[in-house]
Amino acid sequence: MATETHQAIAAEVTAEATFAGWLDRFTAALQAADVAGTTALLADDCWWRDLLALTWDLGTCRGRDKVATMLGDHLAPDSFANIRMTTEFGPRYQGGDNEIVEGFITFETPLGFGRGAVRLLQEDGDWVAWTVMTELDDLRDHERAIGAHRSRGPRHNSAGSGGRNWLQKRQEHVRYAGSDPDVVVIGAGQGGLSVAANLGLMGVDTLILEKSERVGDGWRKRYHSLVLHDPVWADHLPYMPYPDSWPVYCPKDKIADWFESYASAMELNVWTSAEMTSSAYDEATGRWTLRVRTPNGERELHPRDVILATGAAGEPNVPAVPGRDRFAGTSYHSSQHSSAQNWAGKKAVVVGACNSGHDIAQDLYEAGADVTLVQRSSTHIISQEHGIPAIFGSNFVEGGPPTKYADLLASGTPWPLVLEMAKEGVKETARKDAELLAALDAVGFKRNDGPDGTGLMGYALAYGGGYYINVGCSQLIADGKIKLAQGSGLAEFTPEGIRLEDGRTLEADLVVLATGYKNMRETARRLFGDEVADRLPLVLGIGADGEIGGLYRRTGHPAFWYMGGPLAWVRIYSKHLALQITAKHADLQTP
Repeated sequence: MATETHQAIAAEVTAEATFAGWLDRFTAALQAADVAGTTALLADDCWWRDLLALTWDLGTCRGRDKVATMLGDHLAPDSFANIRMTTEFGPRYQGGDNEIVEGFITFETPLGFGRGAVRLLQEDGDWVAWTVMTELDDLRDHERAIGAHRSRGPRHNSAGSGGRNWLQKRQEHVRYAGSDPDVVVIGAGQGGLSVAANLGLMGVDTLILEKSERVGDGWRKRYHSLVLHDPVWADHLPYMPYPDSWPVYCPKDKIADWFESYASAMELNVWTSAEMTSSAYDEATGRWTLRVRTPNGERELHPRDVILATGAAGEPNVPAVPGRDRFAGTSYHSSQHSSAQNWAGKKAVVVGACNSGHDIAQDLYEAGADVTLVQRSSTHIISQEHGIPAIFGSNFVEGGPPTKYADLLASGTPWPLVLEMAKEGVKETARKDAELLAALDAVGFKRNDGPDGTGLMGYALAYGGGYYINVGCSQLIADGKIKLAQGSGLAEFTPEGIRLEDGRTLEADLVVLATGYKNMRETARRLFGDEVADRLPLVLGIGADGEIGGLYRRTGHPAFWYMGGPLAWVRIYSKHLALQITAKHADLQTP
């Protein structure tokens, strides 16, 4: 045991020495603005992802030539200063035979303070960087009010405050009776809460508009049995991690209540039961005019920026199927499914075979309904037991890196590389899930390995759906307990049920359309009109710059931003969106 401990310590010392030696050379090259010298310290097939630190954008370059072009455009002698190796966690060896050294850095830029993550490997006997990630973490003179910059809080003596205590001042502020917020966020889900928290800590006055009665209702009002598919270690909100007693997979009502607590604890300004009814942007003044319906009447707001945070999935995709008005039963989109308790002993048809379709089919079956799942094409299937660990690896697990370093490792893996690395995980998961997958094949369920073999990550990044993480429904299908109608889509409703495109008919008392969602740009179109939406990019999909389309960055409209994605994404990237807006409001000179 003592020998093993000594060997581990020796390995860490060697990893630290290796990383420190490389970093000394890297620092000298950067601070001399030596592009050739910098790229000589990178692997032939290297990746450099910059998140606002050097380019004032989110972008990824692959290969020395493209990195050299990026550095030639942006690198100056003062681009990086006070570069330091972080020893709180790492450097450390990863991979077999100590083939990768992972390390973290801090630095300063003309705009503020940054962090980075680097992975080294050996080429021709030399340690060179395989991946480099540089991110801006705080703006100078606009540092987030955390740690050494935290507020002192209210004084015991309320003189000068008109006798108002902290609560009274909070209540007055959130009313915005005689003022306007700097930023309005549409939606109080994980994206809206995360970006508002970051903006607030940066000193940007932000108001969230939530159309539901309570913060968290976006989860609270979803179907009865819903549980998060991602593990707890990936799902913390920024600045306020879950208690150590939190379950690995969180039920919807628990997460909904946490969101409500988070909004209160982070002192976020939220109007609930508030819905924007009209909007207009004045290019000359750089301000919006938003009309908002509230329980206390209509209000008019004039923020400088608007963030759409209603979810990356966008509008429910409800196909215009003939005969729906003649159907004698009940039909609705999966987004409206809240409970299966009234369907015991009834016939239910779920159209669509991805996550929502499977979960709702299982919910209905367990409530006593006679359920048929309609699968038109094919679906990527993984088990939660084997697939989730393959996706999150050793990063978001019990005993894994502290969240701030896990996040650096995650953001330090560019999205195209994530997809490349996913392929082996897809194969390994399929090997472990072989018995379940064979049982599905036997009943005619059609499967795929995701776009170009990239599995769940390929679908999630491109479409936000197209897969199912099995938590029980696959076995019910394989056992014939949930019937399967495969190979044909929905053609029309009949008075008694539905008819498929191949002529088959299915009787139903309930038809659930688990037909997915439109692009988030269509939500912008509904809320803000064609004039705004036509200036915006589509959301999702990996662009030529290696980044997700539309999210967390400038959109083509000077005062409109998208925010969305799973909990891990919004925790990491809400900061970058907030930094861009804060710099704009502070009139900072950006690259």
